[in-house]
Amino acid sequence: MQRRVAIASLIGTTVEFYDFYIYGIAAALVFNSIFFPSLDPVIGTIAAFATFAVGFVSRPLGAVVFGHFGDRIGRKAMLVASLLTMGVATVLIGLLPTYGTIGIAAPILLCLLRFMQGIGLGGEWGGAALVATEFAPKGKRGLFGALPQLGSAPGFLLSNGIFLGLSLLLSDEQFLSWGWRIPFLLSSLLIIFGLYIRLSIAETPVFQRVLDKEAQSSAPIVSVLKTNSLQVILGGMSTAITYVLFFTTGTFGLSYGVKTLGLERSHMLSLTMVAVIAMAASTLICGMLGDRFGRPRVIMISGVVAIIWSFFFFPMLDTKDSLMIAAAMSITLAVMGGIYGPMGAFLPELFKPSLRYTGSALAYSLGGIFGGALAPIIATDLAANFGSHSIGYYLAAMALLSIVCVAILRRRMPKDFSEEASSEETSPAAGGTARAAFSAN
Repeated sequence: MQRRVAIASLIGTTVEFYDFYIYGIAAALVFNSIFFPSLDPVIGTIAAFATFAVGFVSRPLGAVVFGHFGDRIGRKAMLVASLLTMGVATVLIGLLPTYGTIGIAAPILLCLLRFMQGIGLGGEWGGAALVATEFAPKGKRGLFGALPQLGSAPGFLLSNGIFLGLSLLLSDEQFLSWGWRIPFLLSSLLIIFGLYIRLSIAETPVFQRVLDKEAQSSAPIVSVLKTNSLQVILGGMSTAITYVLFFTTGTFGLSYGVKTLGLERSHMLSLTMVAVIAMAASTLICGMLGDRFGRPRVIMISGVVAIIWSFFFFPMLDTKDSLMIAAAMSITLAVMGGIYGPMGAFLPELFKPSLRYTGSALAYSLGGIFGGALAPIIATDLAANFGSHSIGYYLAAMALLSIVCVAILRRRMPKDFSEEASSEETSPAAGGTARAAFSAN
C-alpha cells in the first residue's frame, strides 16, 4: 500500500500540475492575442497573467472546502473530487470561444474557469501531501512528502513537451487558431488515468484513528484559525519563494525570452524543459536530506543560496546564449527544488491530524497568492520600468522572507512539533518516537 500511495501521490499531482501549467504557458504565449486583442501588447500580457493569477486567488477557497471534508470524512475522497474539479475546468478552457467569437464574455468565462482550476488545486495538494506523509515508513516522511512535490516536474515537462511539439508541427496561424486548445483537451485522458490510480488506495491509518476516536473537528477552518493561525500565515509566506522562482522562470521567463529577447518559442520551451529536470532532481534529493538534517535547516540553507543566485539569473538570460540561458534556468529551478522538496513534509507537520488537511492546504495556497499569483505580473512590470536586473531584488527579498518565516516557525512551534521535527530528522534511534508523535498528536 505504501508503494501504491507513493505512485498515486506522484501521478495525481502530475495530472493536476499539468492542467495548471498548460494555462500558464498559454497565458505567456497566446492568451493576450486571442482573449485581449484590443490591448497594448504589454498591457495585454499583464491582463493574461492576471487571469493566470486568478487560479492562485481561488486556491484558499479550495483548501477550505476540500480541507473541511478531508478533515471530516477522509483524505481519499477529496483526492478524487479535486482531480475531477480541476479536470473539468481544464477541458472546458480548451472548448472556450475566443474574444473574436463572443467578445467580452470570452475573458470573463476564462477567468471563471481559471478560478475553478484554482479551487481544484487548492484541495489537491493537501490531500496528496497528507496521504503520502501519513503512509510514510519510519524515517522517510521527507522522501514521501517530496513525491507530491515531484509531480510538479513531470507535469511541467508534459505540458511543455506538448506545446513544444505543437510549435514545431504547426504554423503560428494554426497554433493561434486552434492548436493551443489541444493540451487542454488532452487532459481528459490524463484525468481518467489519475482517477484509476487514486481509487485504488486506502484511507490513511493516521486519519482512520481520528475516525475511530471520533476526534474530527466540527468546523476545521474555525479551529485552524483559532489555534494555528501563525502556522498558516508563516507557512504560506515561507513557501511563497518556491512559486516566485518557478513562475519567474517558467512563465515570465518564457514570455520574456520570446517577446523581449526575440528567441524562438520552441527554443525557449526546450530550455525550460531542461531546467525542470534539474528541479526534479533537487526536489527529491532535498526531500531526503530533510529526513537526515532537518527540514527547516535544508529550507533555510536553500533560501540563502536563492538570495545569492537571484542577482545572476536575468543577466545570464540577457546574454541570449543558449547555454547560459539553460544554466540560468536550471540553477534557478534547482535552488527552488531545495526549498520545495522539504516543504511537502514541513507544512503537514505544523498541524495535528484532525486539522492537518485544512491547515496545510491553506498555508500552501496562501503561498501561491504571496508568490505565484503576483510573480509574473511583478516581473513584467519591473522589467518594463526598471530593467530585467531589478527582478533580482524581488527574488532575493522573497527568499529572505522565507528564511525568516521558517526560522520563526522552528523556534515558536509547540513542543510536540519541535520534538517531532528534530528527533526523527536527526536521530535514527528516535524515529519511532517521532513517528508516534506525528500519528497521534
